[in-house]
Amino acid sequence: MSKIGSIGARLHRGEVGYDFVGNRKIWYGISILITITAILGLAVRGLNMGIEFQGGAVFTTPKHVSTSVTSAEEYAEDASGHDAIVQKLGDGSLRIQIAGIDTDKSDAIKDKLAQEMKVDSESINADLVGPSWGDQIADKAWQGLGIFMVLVVIYLAIAFEWRMALAALVALIHDITITTGIYALVGFEVTPGTVIGLLTILGYSLYDTVVVFDSLKEQTKDITKQTRWTYSDIANRSINSTLVRSINTTVVALLPVAGLLFIGGGFLGAGMLNDISLSLFVGLAAGAYSSIFIATPLVADLKEREPQMKALKKRVLAKRAQAAAQGTQVQPETVDESYDEPEDAAPAVVGPRNQPASRTTARNQPSSRNRGRGRPSGKRR
Repeated sequence: MSKIGSIGARLHRGEVGYDFVGNRKIWYGISILITITAILGLAVRGLNMGIEFQGGAVFTTPKHVSTSVTSAEEYAEDASGHDAIVQKLGDGSLRIQIAGIDTDKSDAIKDKLAQEMKVDSESINADLVGPSWGDQIADKAWQGLGIFMVLVVIYLAIAFEWRMALAALVALIHDITITTGIYALVGFEVTPGTVIGLLTILGYSLYDTVVVFDSLKEQTKDITKQTRWTYSDIANRSINSTLVRSINTTVVALLPVAGLLFIGGGFLGAGMLNDISLSLFVGLAAGAYSSIFIATPLVADLKEREPQMKALKKRVLAKRAQAAAQGTQVQPETVDESYDEPEDAAPAVVGPRNQPASRTTARNQPSSRNRGRGRPSGKRR
């Protein structure tokens, strides 16, 4: 753990780091490949919409019924003529869900199920959902998602700038597409719990993205007044300085969600836990990925198109080429957040062999500590 903390501190100071922005084409390619796979899954298999969106009926049998899950599925499909989903609950009862049926046929289906299972018809509880109510739920979900996106873009454009707002929007669409594509490929049922999970993961994804954007905004103040670092260099350092924090928060958030998904949903058979936990698990992982590998590199791409950033990059590369021609190299130091280095300052260089770094600017010339001591004017005698 101490080694991890040491690496995190060195990343924050800029002593070590990985070139995320320089390798952005690799991450763009991976994201495009995953997104295409998710879209194909949605197009081919589609989403398994829950009864709340399609309408239908849910029948709950008495506790400790002797009928097996497989037999209950056969009885329900024969009685309704539709596909049925049967889950065994913790108390031994069965939850039989039949989507797309007319609610006026529920009594007949209920009586036939009671006859096949050899239980009293009155002991079976029936919950009915009309198709119009399901349409209203779907419309409200889309409206909520659209309002959320608009508010996010407006806030980020005001707090940061429009390029960061655009990059964050792309990252959010990336996360939603991957999560819904996984749902289509896995075949999990989409319920209101799924919508809640999607809205929750968008908040987590924005949290990581805004942390990096805030660091980037702070470090790029007066960036054009120096000739050492391009915008991409500073963007890369911002990612590295917040990398360990993003990983820690994501892992801590994923652990309880994994417990819900694999233990609560897998072993205990809790259907609602499956719906919300899968969207949270996939969305949190996708959000952490997009905030590191997509959002900030995309901001760097957009900023590097500006004339000022192009001119800055040209000056930085010329300065580095000049240092390389003289047999020296620009000293790898951490980024000075104040950026008070003058334009004509010579770069800090390292000699060809184990020679100490030197700088030719007047800032680093030694000064006498006793100069002017004891005289109000600060002048020598």
